[in-house]
Amino acid sequence: MRKGRISKEEERTIAKLLDSLTPEDIAHKLDRDVESVIDFIKRKFRVGVTNEEAAAFSLEDRPYWLELQNQFTNDELELFKYHWSRIIAQFKDDVFPTEELQVVDVIKLELLMNRCLKSNKDNIEQMNIYDKLLKEERAYDRDQQDQDSIINLERQMASLRAAQESLNKDYRELQAKKASMLREMKGTREQRIKRLEDSRQSFTSWVASLMQDPAKIKQYGIEMEKMKLAMKKEEERLGQFHKYEDGLVDQPFLTPDTVK
Repeated sequence: MRKGRISKEEERTIAKLLDSLTPEDIAHKLDRDVESVIDFIKRKFRVGVTNEEAAAFSLEDRPYWLELQNQFTNDELELFKYHWSRIIAQFKDDVFPTEELQVVDVIKLELLMNRCLKSNKDNIEQMNIYDKLLKEERAYDRDQQDQDSIINLERQMASLRAAQESLNKDYRELQAKKASMLREMKGTREQRIKRLEDSRQSFTSWVASLMQDPAKIKQYGIEMEKMKLAMKKEEERLGQFHKYEDGLVDQPFLTPDTVK
């Protein structure tokens, strides 16, 4: 089974067979891994993709994707694509260029917050190690203690505590910026509920707005008349005698007007 990047010749073969064979059959014909072929078909031909997958693939087509690759690790980029696809899907792809930049900045803040938390976790683990070493060293008699080692460990502990305070401060600032940007994007739950409440209108206001739109009135009138004609035609059909599978003959729609 071949590995590596799919060649141009294989790409042309996939394009020819896409309408007649399943991705699994195409992978078998090319002697390729099924998952890699399915992923290539989704990325290249956008076949069988969900809305979130389409949004994630579109991110890689953006010019600034190369810059993001220089700024974040591969694991962070995978998380970036996850958040991007979810947010774009939430806004139903109704995102203007300026809003797109806001989405990118919000996700960047989220990743930087994650970095702060990871560094904080590493600091705490390192502090626990140093604290254990200090306790072990101080457990000896005073004349047997290595004072230089104790002083060195205490300095490193103090340095880690200072770094932890700085990380906590950075995290709080990033969190505040992220919350502010989400409010600007109207992406918080409170703002979504408020938008839904603002969109509600009474029947009277709906009729008043309808009276100002003759084209809409005509459209509704045509649809109502079509439904009326369809109803009358179906009434005539069901008013006729109908023979059921058990041999019984009867009228499905029986009224004083249709009775025979």
